[in-house]
Amino acid sequence: MTTPDATFADKPTLTGGLVTLRPVEPADIPVMVGILADPDVIRLTGSAHSSTEVEHEASPDLSRLLQWYSTRNEQTDRLDLMVVDNASGQVVGEVVLNEWDQGSRTCNYRTLFGPAGRDRGLGSEATRLLIDYAFAHLPLHRIDLEVYAFNPRAQRVYEKAGFVVEGTRREALEFDGERVDAIIMGQLRSDWEAARG
Repeated sequence: MTTPDATFADKPTLTGGLVTLRPVEPADIPVMVGILADPDVIRLTGSAHSSTEVEHEASPDLSRLLQWYSTRNEQTDRLDLMVVDNASGQVVGEVVLNEWDQGSRTCNYRTLFGPAGRDRGLGSEATRLLIDYAFAHLPLHRIDLEVYAFNPRAQRVYEKAGFVVEGTRREALEFDGERVDAIIMGQLRSDWEAARG
């Protein structure tokens, strides 16, 4: 059971060489609407089950997304940060810690990037910045995630950030009539500490 905890009430700004992670600002919302309409984002997040559905999902419900993003900074049981490309100053995606389980001190990690944020190392740095922050400042024991097998680029990013493949939810998604595995990955505080030591 997920229990709200004040540890996620702090919404930091984290700065790296390539990206800055920061809380959501009102001007980010239309940008995120555009990113969420990107066909690759729709497919790679498992938000659609066919190429035809991807085309129809390319027009997200604007009012629902405006309401969602306008409340992210108020949440105390999750941390949603925008990823800003330092070179352009533009928001290119988001990183999120959610599904906080206070009793077990675990949470989930997820991310998504629009076309302007891909293939330049921004995702790798954003993931590393947030994971470093999480283990250094929050009482976390474990962070986990799932990535679909048709997204090896994301799996490489997660491995570089210290996540380990722990298992597979076989044939968890159907897309265009084909079954796709979901790869379960996790990182323990002890893994993070060993990599830093």
